[in-house]
Amino acid sequence: MKQITIIFFLVFFGLKVFSSSILIPMDDSQKNHLKAYGIAFWTLERGVDVKWLLNYRGGSFMIDYVKELENECLIRGVSFEVIADAKANLIVDEISSPSQNMDVVPLQKAPKIAVYTPPNKQPWDDAVTMVLAYAEIPYEKIYDEEIINGKLSDYDWLHLHHEDFTGQFGKFYRNYQHMPWYQEEVRTNATLAQKLGFLKVSEMKLAVSKAIKGYVTNGGFLFAMCAATDTYDISLSAEGTDICEAMYDGDGADKHMNDHLDFTKTFAFQNFKVIEDPFQYEFSNIDVTETRKIQMGNDYFTLFDFSAKWDPVPTMLCQNHTQIVRGFMGQTTAYNKDLLKPEVLVLGENKAGNEARYIHGEYGNGTWTFYGGHDPEDYRHAVGDPQTELNNYPNSPGYRLILNNVLFPAAKKKKQKT
Repeated sequence: MKQITIIFFLVFFGLKVFSSSILIPMDDSQKNHLKAYGIAFWTLERGVDVKWLLNYRGGSFMIDYVKELENECLIRGVSFEVIADAKANLIVDEISSPSQNMDVVPLQKAPKIAVYTPPNKQPWDDAVTMVLAYAEIPYEKIYDEEIINGKLSDYDWLHLHHEDFTGQFGKFYRNYQHMPWYQEEVRTNATLAQKLGFLKVSEMKLAVSKAIKGYVTNGGFLFAMCAATDTYDISLSAEGTDICEAMYDGDGADKHMNDHLDFTKTFAFQNFKVIEDPFQYEFSNIDVTETRKIQMGNDYFTLFDFSAKWDPVPTMLCQNHTQIVRGFMGQTTAYNKDLLKPEVLVLGENKAGNEARYIHGEYGNGTWTFYGGHDPEDYRHAVGDPQTELNNYPNSPGYRLILNNVLFPAAKKKKQKT
């Protein structure tokens, strides 16, 4: 009987020691980086904390072992390692060493996610929508009416993608004015503006921009890509100034528009000039798409290496299995570094082109992050192009940057209002 008791104790103790944690590596050994973020989110949804190991094997995750988690990793094709308490403790000790540029950040609550998108938008029009679906991370869609009616306060994280906040309908007029989809977009927005009590679409978009600004001020997390980044700041700066020509809002633009821009109202950019030509497919000189001389084969940007222990926020946002990320185009591809406000933090850049590709800042009690380009795995995405099949890019470093932002609100404690 004594021998049986000892054997039972050893078996039980062995299971406890050797099966105490699941390590989800995020270095090159990971089979599916994108779905690994979904595993972390799935765990948080069930009330279980996740340790984000910043700069350890590409920003790995460590979670207390449960069989259901192991099964979920197997089902989703995510690489994992079952490790004993002793090894888990050694990893934490290594990370905690002052000599290592690493840190452990506990993720504690799954953020509630909102994607700002019109009802008729196709999923493949938005890289974030695609990667959230692929990673199996839930989100809700909202648009202008919900934001005007105060719905933003229900969410922890808001995404904007390829939206034109200036009221110029993407400046697609020259090339697409006769296309049914463009005409429907104009009609839908004009009808909604009238319903909400605005005379012009540009006025409605400004009200939405200001509501989003209030959301960030109160502690919200904003992530934007492509044209939603520069047009957002342009909208804020042009409050009280008509920058839309007659084909967009029915009357002429202010001929001295650039003299009246107020850069104190913007998040990221200053001293820029709005493009006055209504037929030019560009909003301002913030974006470098039309002036850059970088060829596709040489189009890369570099992520900065921040101090994990002293600068955990930018470190979280830059977690990756490589510091060199392949570039990709968009209506807004990258930002002229000379037009950034001094307090803006550059997370990724192309030095050769004086381009900032990935930037971040604080505003009030919240934060914003802007990411240039449309689709990290479709170099030059055009209107009508088929959607990117993410099964072909499970280890995309460009898409990983998006998902870093999705998990970021689970870690960062919001500032207290003063």
